[in-house]
Amino acid sequence: MEAYCVKCKSKKEMQEGKEVTMKNGRRAMQGTCSDCGTKLFRILGNK
Repeated sequence: MEAYCVKCKSKKEMQEGKEVTMKNGRRAMQGTCSDCGTKLFRILGNK
């Protein structure tokens, strides 16, 4: 899955992505940037 990396300033492929649930109940993917290793976060749609 791709997500925007703030450090690289472009969309990058997410490594070690796992689905998490935020406090408000929405789903999201959390992982690391394939180039620089910065944490990436992408909010997903409803089920």
